[in-house]
Parts: sequence; structure tokens; C-alpha cells
Amino acid sequence: MDLGQLTNQILLMFGLMLVGVIIGKAKLMHAQTSRDLTNILIYVIGPCLIINAFEQDFSSSRIKIFMIATVGVAIFYFIEIILSHFLFSRVKNENIRHMSIYGSIYSNAGFMGIPLISALFGPTGVFYGVVSLAVWNVFNWTHGIRLFHETKEEKEGINWKSIAFNPNIIAILIGLVLFIFSLRLPYTVNEVVKYVGSINTPLSMIVIGASFANIKIDKQMLEKNIWFSLILRNLIYPVIAIVVLKLVGVTGVAFYTTVVMSACPVAGLIVLFTLQKKQNPAPAIALMSLSTLFSLVTIPIIFALSNFKF
Repeated sequence: MDLGQLTNQILLMFGLMLVGVIIGKAKLMHAQTSRDLTNILIYVIGPCLIINAFEQDFSSSRIKIFMIATVGVAIFYFIEIILSHFLFSRVKNENIRHMSIYGSIYSNAGFMGIPLISALFGPTGVFYGVVSLAVWNVFNWTHGIRLFHETKEEKEGINWKSIAFNPNIIAILIGLVLFIFSLRLPYTVNEVVKYVGSINTPLSMIVIGASFANIKIDKQMLEKNIWFSLILRNLIYPVIAIVVLKLVGVTGVAFYTTVVMSACPVAGLIVLFTLQKKQNPAPAIALMSLSTLFSLVTIPIIFALSNFKF
């Protein structure tokens, strides 16, 4: 693992967030603008990123490893969900409970993971990275988004049909068809999808940074559940992922790629979802930022542990 590559990626993220902070301090982005951009990121730009990631050539050997890795990652997510709900179920503050559960389970696989595995393992790594990205999206847009609709009234009002037909889920299905049949979108359409998806990282970090502009660091932001969620996300859950992947038989580049994806810090969507629900984003920003900072050390540790035989 090239620590310099990881360091540069983290610095890039904070650099983009700094741009957002400056925009927020200058009052160039207001609350409604932030919410509108959040919706665009989640429902337009995200799906384009997913479709573009699935444009890979099909082969029987790849699909076999692909499916085994998919099973391993899915099992890993079920374990994470069960443990996180059990560990944080008694947290009284609804906002902290949502963030702690979501933050511990969902990593920043798209922004941190894909660039890292591309640098470390090349096109083959990116192909297997799609496994983690796809499973992440399925769980994120079903379980993850539901975490932020946890009150009795909101549960009763959830439209499961709208969740099933979420643009991100549809994008995954389109991507699977493209991959299985080795199809490519028409050139012009493909370029549009690629360009739209490419603005995901800078725009999401700028929106998050703008939200951070008016946040004051206080003890409430760094309360014990936030730290516990960080430890789960950065260290404990990635170790569980290593065990699960080895037990189901994932090996080679697919194994190391999936381990790196599982070791990525808290997903940036934790802030975007919080903004959508008009909740206080300060703890979410603190959790995401600290998790990303500590990942400079924790990802290499997890990668080193993955080489131990058991």
C-alpha cells in the first residue's frame, strides 16, 4: 500500500471541503440551495456514477469471483446492521442514534475506495470494486435511507414502492444489464453520464464544507457514541470483513480490493441525509471528518492485517 496515495486522497477531500467552507462563510450558498444540491447529488449524479462503474467487459471467470465476493459483502453488511442496531438501540437522541448506526455501517467507498483501488490494482481492482459499490448502494438506498425515517409517523408514511424504484437502485439494475451483456451506452449518452458522474466528489464535498462553515465544535459533537461509531467503522468492522471474505473463499485481487473498500471512512452521505431531514449536521460532519483523518492510519493497518493467515 502506497501511503502517499492515501494521504493525497484525504488531502484532496479536505481541500474540496475547505472550498465549501469558504463558500459558506461568504454566504454564497444558502440552506435551500444546499438542500437542492443534496437532492441532485443523491438522485441524479449518484445514479450516473453507478452506471458508469458497471461498464466492464464480461467473462465467466470474472463473474464467478464477482458473485462469491457479492455474497461475502452482503453477509458482511447483514452482520454490521445487526450489531450496530443492537449497540446503538438505547441512544435516546434520535439524531445521534441515526448517525451512529449509519456512520458505523456505511463507508465512503465511492470517493475513497475507487480512487485507491484504481491506483493500487489498476482496472482489475476497479472491476471488483464495483461489487462493494453495488452492494453498498443496495443496502444504503433501502436500509440506510430508512434510518432517517425512524419516527412512528414517518414509518407509517414510507412509500416502499418509491424506495424500490429509487434512481440509484434502477441505476444498479441498468449497470448489471450492461455488464452481463458487455454492452456500452451510445457514445454521446455515455459521455453525458460520465461527465455528470464525475462531479460527484467535488460537489458533495463542497456542499458538506458549506454546511460546516457555520458549525461550532463543541463537546456534544464528540460525545461517546460518535467515537464508538468511528471505532466500529474504521477498525472493528473491517476486521470482521476480512474474516467473512476469507470464510466464503474470496481471494487475490478481489479480496484485497474488497478489504480496502470495507476499510474506508464514514460515507459523506451521512451529512447529506442529515441535511435532507433538517437535523443538526454538526455531529455527522465531525464523525465523517475524524473518520477520514484517522483512515490515514487505519486503512494501512487493516490492509496489513488482511495478510495474516488463520
